[in-house]
Amino acid sequence: MKELTHTCHYKLFTYEELCEQDRQLVDAAKAATQGSYAPYSTFQVGAAALLSDGTVVSGSNQENAAYPSGLCAERTTLFYANAAHPDKAVIALAVAAYTNGKFTNVPIPPCGACRQVVLEVEHRYDTPIRLLLYGTEGTYVIEGGIGELLPLTFDASFLK
Repeated sequence: MKELTHTCHYKLFTYEELCEQDRQLVDAAKAATQGSYAPYSTFQVGAAALLSDGTVVSGSNQENAAYPSGLCAERTTLFYANAAHPDKAVIALAVAAYTNGKFTNVPIPPCGACRQVVLEVEHRYDTPIRLLLYGTEGTYVIEGGIGELLPLTFDASFLK
């Protein structure tokens, strides 16, 4: 038997330590939380994507009484970015969550479905996506792409 270990590499920054471009992307994700439709969970999530030409697009989670019919902020944002700007790679994605009248203290990571979509977008443009996960106590910055959060990925190569 051989035992293997996957390690996630990320940096923890205070908001003030982020560069101006990262602060702007985080601010766009925070602002996007206000467009959330979350009457059931009251957990408002916003995401903002930085495209290769400098364009920033954002989205938020959209809930539905039939829970599986809702959509997370990350997927809303990435699907919009790909539909509206199909020739521009997503190079960074920021995520923020707002609940009980304040932003979460600890950064929230993308769910499994969102991680899979991030992987597909990375493959589509052959570009790793830099992730910025915001919390009031610090922002996780993941430079190496979604593989840091999604080991043993499933992609198109398995479908051949």
